[in-house]
Amino acid sequence: MSKLLKIAIDVMGSDNGPETLIEGAVKALGENEELGVVLFGDGSVINQKLSELEHEADRVEVVPASEVITNYDNPMEAIFRKTDSSLVKALTALAERDDMIGLINAGSTGALLAGSLRYVPAKVLKRPALAAILPAQKGGYTCLVDTGANIDCTASQLVEFAHMGSDFMKEYYGLGNPRVGLLSNGAEETKGNKLVKETHALLKKESGLNFVGNIEGSNALSGDCDVLVADGFAGNQVFKNSEGIARRIITDIVRYAKTNNNPEIMKLVSYLMSIYDFSSLGGGIVLGAGKPIIKARGSANADSIKNTSAMLLNMAKNRDLFYGKDNR
Repeated sequence: MSKLLKIAIDVMGSDNGPETLIEGAVKALGENEELGVVLFGDGSVINQKLSELEHEADRVEVVPASEVITNYDNPMEAIFRKTDSSLVKALTALAERDDMIGLINAGSTGALLAGSLRYVPAKVLKRPALAAILPAQKGGYTCLVDTGANIDCTASQLVEFAHMGSDFMKEYYGLGNPRVGLLSNGAEETKGNKLVKETHALLKKESGLNFVGNIEGSNALSGDCDVLVADGFAGNQVFKNSEGIARRIITDIVRYAKTNNNPEIMKLVSYLMSIYDFSSLGGGIVLGAGKPIIKARGSANADSIKNTSAMLLNMAKNRDLFYGKDNR
């Protein structure tokens, strides 16, 4: 067997428990022969779950950790204090091991970002941001950044996020000159709060990006831009509202089909799910780290972890494109 490309997976801290992430990791192994996984967390739980699943043992490594960073911990304090936590041990291994290509975590977003900056920083230090990939109405995808990593931002930070998002879309989706939009409460240049107006001026006059102006929340999935920039509070609302509305509409269609005994409508449901199942697009991408890191949602199921692993593997194969040769 050729040398495996190993992904670190912190199995602790998710809403659905470590068993779900372990199952997703094993599913990922079944679809990617070149992949290996290193599972960090409660060793007894991991080994018990693995004993219930059919897998190639030589492609799975278990690293026990006695501590867990939860969403109730102060992220920065926990990164320094809980040194035997699954997340800190995973980040440390990612930084130190050449055979480890990236990391998946479904726990504390704040701790993951703080830990990424501390243990796996890019050579050119950048403030990490969280990006989500959303389906666009006109085809293709839109990179929404930031989606919750940075709640309070400055205009210069939003411009940096725009650059990172633009670079990502160039290399991951092959776009020559990604269109960058700024989330605002109106398309007009005069709309927006103080932060949006300041950012608009910088993006328009100084960024060198293909800035296409303000984008309203109702057009976030329109495809009018390839990168949509926002502070973490507003971006998180756009992401969760888009997903929630899509889920509600699909649920209502399923209910109508059952009530009217019309199974043909389920073809429409399958089509919509293929577009709006956001979990199939992987998790949130940590931009500004020295190696590929993806934040899976706390509610992620096994299939979502499998898909996230595939996305991480693809990113790692193109690491020079995403992170630059100088960040090795």
